[in-house]
Amino acid sequence: MKILYAASEAVPFIKSGGLADVAGSLTLAVRKRMHACRVVLPLYGSIAQEYKEQMKLVASFYVPLGWRNQYCGVFELTYSGVKFYFIDNEYYFGRHGLYGFFDDAERFAFFSKAILEMLQHIDFEPEIIHCNDWQTAMIPAYLNIFYRHIEAYKSIKTVFSIHNIQYQGQFDMSIAQDVLGLPTAANGIVEYSKDCNFMKAAIDQSDAVSTVSPTYAAEILDPWFAYELDNILNDNIDKLSGIINGIDTVLYNSETDKLITANFSAKELGGKAECKAALQAELGLELDPDAMIIGMVTRLVEPKGIDLVRAAFAELMGMNVQFVLLGSGDWQYEKFFREAVMSYPQRVSATIGFDAPLSHRIYSSADVFLMPSKSEPCGLSQMISLRYGTLPVVRKTGGLNDSIRDFGGENGNGYNFPNIDPVDMLAAIGRAYDDFQDKDGWQKKIKAALACELGWKQSANEYIALYKSLLAD
Repeated sequence: MKILYAASEAVPFIKSGGLADVAGSLTLAVRKRMHACRVVLPLYGSIAQEYKEQMKLVASFYVPLGWRNQYCGVFELTYSGVKFYFIDNEYYFGRHGLYGFFDDAERFAFFSKAILEMLQHIDFEPEIIHCNDWQTAMIPAYLNIFYRHIEAYKSIKTVFSIHNIQYQGQFDMSIAQDVLGLPTAANGIVEYSKDCNFMKAAIDQSDAVSTVSPTYAAEILDPWFAYELDNILNDNIDKLSGIINGIDTVLYNSETDKLITANFSAKELGGKAECKAALQAELGLELDPDAMIIGMVTRLVEPKGIDLVRAAFAELMGMNVQFVLLGSGDWQYEKFFREAVMSYPQRVSATIGFDAPLSHRIYSSADVFLMPSKSEPCGLSQMISLRYGTLPVVRKTGGLNDSIRDFGGENGNGYNFPNIDPVDMLAAIGRAYDDFQDKDGWQKKIKAALACELGWKQSANEYIALYKSLLAD
């Protein structure tokens, strides 16, 4: 098969969230299974010069977009055996940063249209175009409206993946003709609740819709999770599926990671204790091996369940625990954790911001990793923590429910709780705390965590099966 993976970000070139990890890892896993899989991204000004110097120009043309006729260059670079295309337009992408500009609708409409135009100028004719999130959501619509009459485009199938349904690409309907360049008769494709909604268009116009975990696929059929798109999703339920993400098991590996204090494995766990002691010293915590370190690496926003942590914090500190936070977000949560550091000296550490090497040291050093999310499409941190034998405590939602099995049942690898309730969260932490007192039993749980299969093997096979089913149709 020949697959073109369209995304607004991908590691190692540019990243703001989990989509970049998926775009960089899934495509490599698909290629390793002997399928031609290529990736297309915007050529952002923020991409490192070391990568730009390796790119070569392979095509240039103009893209019609409403009344505009915009230049587009296509550069290519092969990384780890996967060919990446980069859509170049200095006006749209030669800026610092990825999103949040006043003309994002125009920028990513151009990106989507340019990808389809590009196919007439490169040596690759995909059978599948795999689109991701609202930034590439216009591809299925543009394909059906403007390109199906061209022989090379007639049999292309499209997959649209929802990584977070909250971000839909919603704009005023006035852009439909002026910016998107749609014929007036096609307004209904993008119109939803009186807005222009890119994601709605993709759900309707694509051949298959996937999201990043089976539980999340079920959840977004419910109005509480769907941010008003539940009606559209239920209308398209026959083409909806959930495939959980994997993680990069080379980058996150307790046996080889050079960013952690000491390496360790299920056969030799001594390095984990060294990591814990080193983190305590680094962050000014009491050097106490018997204190259970609870780690969090997260955005400090309400959907991540931070209000549950705040509500339960005083009671949590009644246990012999230390709390280590890395993250940033809403000011009230940042303020709370800064004050907690002063209230509980040598027991609480809060680093406001993001520090990738520190995140690795937290994953490898903590005893428990806390993710009390109210909504979590997939989540990567719970899987990363398992790679370091740090046991997750999670709420049963989205990918957290699909990846973490409670130690109270079979094949446990963590602790979970059902309700958005600080009491339920404390009960799950309390069970972990009680288990932590049994050092031999805890070692067995660490080994169970380290044994989990968390790579892209199964997920890549499921995507390949999805692609094949579309081509069979």
